[in-house]
Amino acid sequence: MANDVATSVSASTEPPLFDTDIVPLGERALRRILEHVVAIGDEAETTYLEVKSDIDLGSKLGIAKVAKFLLGAANRRPQDAARHFRGYAVLVIGAKKGETVGVPRGSEAHELEDSLRPYLGPHFPMFEFGRISVNDEKEVLFVIAQPPEPGQSIFPCHKEFQGDDRRDNLADGAIYVRGTSNSRPARAGEVLGLVERARGGGKPPISLSVSLVGEIHRVDRVDEVLQTLRDFEEEQFLKEPVLAEDAFARNSIILANRVFGGTAHLTQADRDNALAKWRSQTNEHLRSAREHLLGLALGGAGISVVSHDRFIAKPHLIVTFHCCELLDYVGPDGADHEKATIPVLPSRNSLIPDMDFSAIRPALRNYPVAWSNSGGDARVILTPESFRPDVPWTTDRDDYVLIARDQQADTIEVSWALTEDGSDATTTGSFQVSTAALVDAADLYTSAFLSEH
Repeated sequence: MANDVATSVSASTEPPLFDTDIVPLGERALRRILEHVVAIGDEAETTYLEVKSDIDLGSKLGIAKVAKFLLGAANRRPQDAARHFRGYAVLVIGAKKGETVGVPRGSEAHELEDSLRPYLGPHFPMFEFGRISVNDEKEVLFVIAQPPEPGQSIFPCHKEFQGDDRRDNLADGAIYVRGTSNSRPARAGEVLGLVERARGGGKPPISLSVSLVGEIHRVDRVDEVLQTLRDFEEEQFLKEPVLAEDAFARNSIILANRVFGGTAHLTQADRDNALAKWRSQTNEHLRSAREHLLGLALGGAGISVVSHDRFIAKPHLIVTFHCCELLDYVGPDGADHEKATIPVLPSRNSLIPDMDFSAIRPALRNYPVAWSNSGGDARVILTPESFRPDVPWTTDRDDYVLIARDQQADTIEVSWALTEDGSDATTTGSFQVSTAALVDAADLYTSAFLSEH
């Protein structure tokens, strides 16, 4: 939910004319808002913009002030809100007239969200955070409320707060709206207006464009090439010398091979046992070698989504590539020849722990892309915070590679199913993608390991 925009800023002596016909998201827009606040201070406050020179977001009072702003911003009438900032509302924290004072760094978006949720309730619309750096220790924060929509319910406060100043108080069950420069309890007429908003009909129908970024690959002779490499590995292993008979030579070979790698320090029985174990793992080795070679040599894929004329909150989009397979993207920096050939005895340096560090993947909190293979199909699940109207949302191409299971397939059928937060309705669609030209696995191996770069 939080988008962090980090950049440096200084006060402008000649601020430009302030145009409110902008979407207050992204570095450029946030800079313009900050320049406007620094130029005129509290006079900048309106129904769509509030300014706080200093709020301690680690205190209950600070969280209550932010919650009050968000509650008031959520309880606006769509036609009124749309006149400025395209319906968004912004709270600026850490600025005043003539100065960007900033607040201490370290406020994490998910921690702020967790602190605000008791006041806002479980069905409150999403909101975003932005930030602009002041110096190494301080930054200006932005809390950005989404545009209200016809058909939305009223959003009451869910938790009481009592501060030293009664203007900061929050009452459980109270309805707050935006006044001319702050959030305050709603009057009777404003409550009736929000009731009419709730009756204003449901959201417009979803119109979604989903497309593939990258290619669906076709690869020939993978098993044959990997088996050839495996046969060659066994042949080379069988040619390696056995342990010397002379005691001094034998001990020297053992020490050198343990430090620098090799198998000459093994007895014939050791070699026979190692080879038997290696042969017993043929299927497992071929599978992992295939995953590494294809994940390394093939280009990654991604998905681009555009929601037409419609904001979609917390979407859950399942994209299914029929008769396809997904493999983890490795990329050129992850090349490891032993993972593609699986030697009988992997090279080993006794001074370095025998551990595959590439298998350690960072756990990314709330990562919006997941992928798996299911029943002969490849399935990608996207769970971003939102799809904004007519703004492409595109995943990176370093998550997975897509491979057609049928080498002769010229096109692949792709289907998708979308649900959004707060709705039981499912929107579906489909499209076709042409596959890439058929490539030979031997050429992939050559380009990955034998070509000069």
